[in-house]
Amino acid sequence: MVASVRAEGSVTLRSPTPLPAHAHPASAPASAHTPAHVSARIPAPPACEPPGPASIETAAARDPGAVRDLFPALTGDGPVYLDSAATTQKPLPVIEVIEGYHRRHTANSGRGTYPWATTLTRAIEQVRADTARFLHAEPDEVVFTAGATAGLNAVALAWGLTTLTDGDEILYSPRDHASNVYPWLQLRATLAHFGRRVRLVPYRTTALGEADIDDIAAKLGPRTRLLTVSHLHHVYGARNTLEELRGGLDPRVAVCFDCSQSGGHIPVDVRELGADFAVLSAHKMFAAPGTGVLFCHRRIHDQLGPFLPGGNSGVSVRDSALRPARMPQRLEGGTHNIPGILALGAALRVLDAIGIDTIEQHNRMLTRRLVDGMRALPGLRLLPGPAHAPCDTGYGIVSFTLDGITATDLGFVLSELGFLVRTGAHCVPSDTADDAELVAAEADSVRVSTHVYTTAEEIDRFLGCLTTIATEVR
Repeated sequence: MVASVRAEGSVTLRSPTPLPAHAHPASAPASAHTPAHVSARIPAPPACEPPGPASIETAAARDPGAVRDLFPALTGDGPVYLDSAATTQKPLPVIEVIEGYHRRHTANSGRGTYPWATTLTRAIEQVRADTARFLHAEPDEVVFTAGATAGLNAVALAWGLTTLTDGDEILYSPRDHASNVYPWLQLRATLAHFGRRVRLVPYRTTALGEADIDDIAAKLGPRTRLLTVSHLHHVYGARNTLEELRGGLDPRVAVCFDCSQSGGHIPVDVRELGADFAVLSAHKMFAAPGTGVLFCHRRIHDQLGPFLPGGNSGVSVRDSALRPARMPQRLEGGTHNIPGILALGAALRVLDAIGIDTIEQHNRMLTRRLVDGMRALPGLRLLPGPAHAPCDTGYGIVSFTLDGITATDLGFVLSELGFLVRTGAHCVPSDTADDAELVAAEADSVRVSTHVYTTAEEIDRFLGCLTTIATEVR
C-alpha cells in the first residue's frame, strides 16, 4: 500500500531559497538572515530591546508563498507540516531574537541597574504593552506565565482558592483540553480539604463542536462563580464567543476563555469577549515554548492572591502574612523566561505584519478545501466541527476517523509518506464526561491543522494520498 500511495502522495516542496546576507547590527550573529525577496516590513523592535530581526515587505508578507520563506523548517524538500494546532513553526525573527539574547548581553530583568539588565527590563515591559494591544487589554492586565496550562492553574490557585466558598459552582466542558478541565478538578479537591465543597457542573457540546449555549443558560445558577470555555476548540475547530449570554450574566460570574488555539489564528479581543480571564500559548502563535500569557481583567484584581510568592513577586510580609503586590507582579515570581518573552514580542510583530485577518481567511480557505475533499471518501467520518456547519466557516482544524485503520496507524502511514498530523485523544479527558462513550469513540482520531504557511497545493496532495489510503483499507 505504501508504494502505491507514495506515487500519488509524493512530496515536492519548492527548492530552498538562498538567504543572502542581511544588514544586521554589528553585534548580531553572522548566521542570522532574512530572505531579501520577502520584504514586508516588520516594525523594528523598540530601542530598549536587543537588536532583532530584519525586515520583510508588506505586500509579500500578505502572500502565503512569500511568508513561507520566513520559516526555515519549511524550506527545501521536506515533509508537509499539518500539525500547527500542536505548535507552530518558528519564523526567522523569532529564531534570531532568541539567539540574540543568548549571544549578546545575557542578563536578568527586573534586577540590577547596569545597562544590560535595565535594557531587558524595558524590553519585557514593551512586550507586555504589545501583548496588551494584541488583546485589547491594559498592560497591568497581562501576566507572563510558563504557558496556557500554567495560566489556567494560576486562575484556579490565585483566584479560586481565595474567592470560592462552600456551595459555589464552576461550569466547564469535559470535552475541552485537559488543561481547561483538570485545574478545576484539582481546585475542587483542594478546597474540600478546607471544608469548602465546590461543585463542577459540566455543559454539553453541540453537533457543531460548539459550547451548547442553551445548556449553559439552563445550568447557570445563583451559586455559579466561574464559566470557562475554549475560544477555539483544539479538536473540533469550533469557535465560541458566548455572545448570546453577554449582558445577562450575574456580575459575580467570572468568564474564562482558553485562547490557546485562537491566539495567532483569529482576532482575540478580550473586551469584546467579555472575558475576566484569558490564556494564550506562545508556542502556538509563532513564539517559543515555555511562555504564555494570562489576561486578568482589572475588576478581578482585588480577588487575586499571590501565585508564585518569592523573588521578584513584589510581595511583602505584614503581620506574619504576605501582602500582595500590584498586578501583574502579584502573579509573577522568580526569573522570567526572558528569551521566551522576547520571542513573543518578535512573534507579535510578525503576526501584525502578516495580519490576523489574512491568517484567518487563509485558514478558512484551507479548511473548506479539506472538508470538501474529505466528504466523499469511503469510510471517513468527520468529527464535530466546520464540516457540519451550515455556513462557510473553518479555522484551520479538521479531525476525522477512517474505517479499517486506527488513527495511530494512519498517522504512521501518513508520516512515512511525508504528511505530519496529530493522532490520538488530543488531550481530551476520557473519564470526566457524561457522554463517555462518545468521547471514547473520538479518542482515536486524526487531526489536520494548518496555518498561513500551509499551501493549497499541500492540501490537495494530502487529499490525494488520503483518497488512496481510504480506497485500499476498505
